[in-house]
Amino acid sequence: MFKIKNTTICFRLMPIICIMLTACRYGVAEYVDFDACKAGVEPFKAFYETTSNALEEAPWDMYAKEYSADYDVTTPEGMGKATSTDLISVVRSLVEFGNCKRVHQVAGTYMSEDVDGQPIRLSGKVFYPEKGDIKNIILVSHFTIGANFECPSEAFSLEGLLSTLGYLVIVPDYIGYGVTSDRIHPYLQADLTASNVLDMALAVVPWMKQRNIQVKDTSLILLGYSQGGATTLHVQRLIETEPYYRRTDGTPLFRIKRTYCGAGPYDVAQTYDYSIKLDKTGIPCAVPMIIQGMSVGMGEPLDMAYFFKEPLLSNYQEWLNSKKYTVKQINLLINVNKLSDILTEEGTNKSNDETQRLYRQLANNSISDYYVPSSPMYMFHSMDDQTVPFINSQKLQVQFDTAGCKDIVYDFDYYGDHTSGMLKFLIKCMQQL
Repeated sequence: MFKIKNTTICFRLMPIICIMLTACRYGVAEYVDFDACKAGVEPFKAFYETTSNALEEAPWDMYAKEYSADYDVTTPEGMGKATSTDLISVVRSLVEFGNCKRVHQVAGTYMSEDVDGQPIRLSGKVFYPEKGDIKNIILVSHFTIGANFECPSEAFSLEGLLSTLGYLVIVPDYIGYGVTSDRIHPYLQADLTASNVLDMALAVVPWMKQRNIQVKDTSLILLGYSQGGATTLHVQRLIETEPYYRRTDGTPLFRIKRTYCGAGPYDVAQTYDYSIKLDKTGIPCAVPMIIQGMSVGMGEPLDMAYFFKEPLLSNYQEWLNSKKYTVKQINLLINVNKLSDILTEEGTNKSNDETQRLYRQLANNSISDYYVPSSPMYMFHSMDDQTVPFINSQKLQVQFDTAGCKDIVYDFDYYGDHTSGMLKFLIKCMQQL
């Protein structure tokens, strides 16, 4: 069960007639009303801003590696073999030849709701070119991070590079980062995070009006990879189906121009189950993050001692919740890749009540088997991905094709590991925008 803006909805039990009414409505004119996007929404409040050269910010540095190859990464063959270093050079080139290298960054806060439905002030950042026309708004759901210094309001996000192509880019922090870094991040809680992301967009619209920032096309572009890929698809679903994000006449507040989803854990339960069966994961810290994230807001929280082995059990509060460590650093602290070295035998046994409670939460935060998108989409996934298994996207393709959706482009190939896939996804998005 999901609580969104005081409306309780169970998408897995949604009547089929509701799905039929919203299925595949491509081309409907649903525009942002820049005069009154949502009555009573408090505008985004800036607390820090600066203008800088995106090339000098170099947000790709954290993905650089100390090796390269001698093939042409601009070709499909070379792209399929590219290392992170090769791909970073392509990203840098795209920025260099973009519309505007100098980018204005504005960090600020906005109002949303927490896991209990209570008001909460969250933070995020807006990026836009210093000069020239702004084509569209891009609403980004960012990928998994560990340290607070990596969050959008504190850093130049990798996705912020899209502003160099002439876009206004909105990137929320999520609960647990930025001004709420003292809170536990409700990792992969789908509707909560998606509504937090959308609420920043609602707050930025009146802020843009205050500053007389105009865009040529008021439709919304959605984009995200990994955790952000799943969140982005949930953002799309809320825009299309959730009453709070619709006008009084029933039309959505936003018209989605296109959604870019990359390698998302769309089926959290199946992703978790898949890793358990393989007894390995490409991102060890994601396992405790998922279990803890599902527990946040439950009437009776999950017992971490039931799931975590030592030394994780004694250290997860410091490693995960201090927000001092990056994902890579947390993985090094955990120092194992086999899930049987991280999780207890009881914690992986589905016949146990506590494990069943976890799986119910995982299922509730997955894309419904009945969801049918009604906006154009581009879906990307590397079939080599061991961090977010390809089966996530494969399952959705079957689901969407069965529903007869036509305006979806599937880009599935052997593009390397999860990190290389992220850079390839960003390159492909930059080339299409």
